[in-house]
Amino acid sequence: MVETVASIPLAVNENLTIQKRRIKNGKSSTRLSLVTGTHGDELEGQYLAYMVGNFIDTHIDLLDGIVDIYPALNPMGIDSITRGIPMFDLDMNRVFPGTKRGTMVEVICSSIADDLCGSDMCIDVHSSNIFLKEIPQVRISVPTAKTLVLYAKMLNVDFVWIHDAATVLESTLAHTLNSRGTKTLVVEMGVGMRITKEYCRQLFDGVLNLMKELGMWKGETSPVREPIISEGHTVGFVNSDAAGIFVPFANFGDTVKQGDYIGDVVDPLTSKVVENVSAVCDGMIFTLREYPVVYGGSLLARILQPEKSE
Repeated sequence: MVETVASIPLAVNENLTIQKRRIKNGKSSTRLSLVTGTHGDELEGQYLAYMVGNFIDTHIDLLDGIVDIYPALNPMGIDSITRGIPMFDLDMNRVFPGTKRGTMVEVICSSIADDLCGSDMCIDVHSSNIFLKEIPQVRISVPTAKTLVLYAKMLNVDFVWIHDAATVLESTLAHTLNSRGTKTLVVEMGVGMRITKEYCRQLFDGVLNLMKELGMWKGETSPVREPIISEGHTVGFVNSDAAGIFVPFANFGDTVKQGDYIGDVVDPLTSKVVENVSAVCDGMIFTLREYPVVYGGSLLARILQPEKSE
């Protein structure tokens, strides 16, 4: 059943409408919400929403509960291939919780947050931008780690990043929902404007596993991987010192040592290597530059350092 979450008039007899699809079966009221499309250039979640909804439709007798799928919180951004909300130049994930008496975007965000509240679990799916590729991961703020890590480990991701960027998180959907008592996991995977099928399949298995653990899925599920938990770890950032074209040598997910060769920044005009890029620490590369044009300061990679010994 398709329901309207929010609708607000636009110019030329149009409406901005946010919709969700509710799939319900059985007697349980346990509710899982799958949210995506907050940023218009993040498409991995679109395919995941299709996979989950299509599979449940085919095996509806195995569902005992409610699955709400929100495929496009920012439909104008998706339609126009724009990360933020067109015309307003706004990052939608910096407007929550919104307000009923504010601007159009604030009213929409308020309605979305209100509709999601009450879910037993919310999975907020994001991709990276067009510049970086991310290994499948769950990002959790320090204050919510004690509650959420248990569920994050069920999602079949490669690692769980616990971080303390609270000043940024306060205006996000996940922070709003978690502060209201709705457990929300933020997933990052893949790259902007692309669909990485293997990552979507990986997270699809994780969603079914989480539903099984919540008691709302009676079917078989695939084994899930044990993620690296970032608690006690530090993240190293590799930034470019020069402008040019970044040509990586290391691969996504590689384990490196400090000083190891990661790649080169080359200058097409002079045909010279202008920078040999090295790992800033030991650890696993979980973010790697996808878009090759770089300038001084451009992020090239993130490295998850090993856990510190006592």
